[in-house]
Amino acid sequence: MDETEFWELIDATRGAAEGDPEEQADLLVERLLGFDPEQVLDFARHFESRYNRAYRWDLWGAAWVLLDGASDDAFDYFRCWLIGQGREVFEGALHDPDSLAELLDDFDEEIDGDGEELGYAADEAYEQLTGTVAPDLGIPPAPAEPEGTPVEFEDDGALAERYPRLWGRFHD
Repeated sequence: MDETEFWELIDATRGAAEGDPEEQADLLVERLLGFDPEQVLDFARHFESRYNRAYRWDLWGAAWVLLDGASDDAFDYFRCWLIGQGREVFEGALHDPDSLAELLDDFDEEIDGDGEELGYAADEAYEQLTGTVAPDLGIPPAPAEPEGTPVEFEDDGALAERYPRLWGRFHD
């Protein structure tokens, strides 16, 4: 599975799930079951490498604004959700996290921002196909700390200054 096929699968399942990340994860598993195990591992490599690329302070700050706070786990699930939004939103957010204010049609804290199940879709499909746990993907591990300059999450003024569009649109 190449990068284009990866993003096509993400887009197709997001559209069919009408933006619900849990439904999208279920649909991803269903679709991945139609591939051979090596292709499922290819999907997992694409997903994991993007997940690791998104381990950045500036994205964590954007997640903090959108979610009104984001613990370590919440930021992990946010990165999965961000991948699930498709290539345009994902790459746009990496280029400029504040651009999420324009890239997202709307944002419902109840369902958006938490794509935990998306992170497990490839593992679940692989296990169903093979009866075994997916092997190590052979990609570099995530950095120990987020990339970039730390963000002062508890300073509303600093967040509003760093993310003016997100703050203006999504902060209460």
